[in-house]
Amino acid sequence: MPIARANGTDLGYDDYGGPGEPVVLIAGTGAPGRVWRTHQVPALRAAGHRVITLDNRGIPPTGPSPAGFTLDDMAADVAALIEHLGAGPCRVVGHSLGGLIAQELLLARPELVTRAVLMASCGRADALITAMSAADIELADSGVKIPPAVSAYRQALQNLSPRTLNDEDKLRDWLGILELSGPDPSTIRAQLGLEVIPNRLPYYRRITHPCLVIAFQDDLVVRPHLSRELAAAIPAAAYTEIPGCGHYGYLERPDAVNEAVIGFLGG
Repeated sequence: MPIARANGTDLGYDDYGGPGEPVVLIAGTGAPGRVWRTHQVPALRAAGHRVITLDNRGIPPTGPSPAGFTLDDMAADVAALIEHLGAGPCRVVGHSLGGLIAQELLLARPELVTRAVLMASCGRADALITAMSAADIELADSGVKIPPAVSAYRQALQNLSPRTLNDEDKLRDWLGILELSGPDPSTIRAQLGLEVIPNRLPYYRRITHPCLVIAFQDDLVVRPHLSRELAAAIPAAAYTEIPGCGHYGYLERPDAVNEAVIGFLGG
């Protein structure tokens, strides 16, 4: 994986190439850039796009940040990487925390973006998001190590839809993946809590770029009404809701998600 010195830190990234306008994919809390590799990268490349993924600050092999960092720092990281790669202006796709990063990038550096897809994102942290974040931070700071099998089923219940949970073959596959790939809260401690944002909806009314806000019908983390609020706040935003998937909808129902994303971004 190449490393770029960007905004004062080392960012791991992958540039998959392609002849068309670049698309930068920004992952959520604790997720590496390779999370997009199986489903979204091939679909976007097939549609003719140059596809770029990155490991957000706080995800190895990015450099350490002993003093911590902010959502603004992460948006500046993405801006610096776009400039480093000569990829601007580009299209941006973000999931969850990645969506928040994309929203702040649209405000801070609008000249680097042409349009954006915001998946499972919101304009404010409600009581449940705040409580989940506080619990994750408490767990990370406690030093307690949860067995991988326990972490896997907890992640499945939180992030997958009943449609997947009730399909025993699919669920077994998911549990195996989650057991092997689940992040250790202590290693992503610096990212925890960044999704707890104040009400940013009034600021997002200043976003002038076309945006597609995608909600996942069975999302228990960022419930669809929070995404609808976001879409209503952004003047040039469209909203769509993908049924039969939870917070990991872009992995759970990738074909439906990719169709919506590529239809909005264009081939």
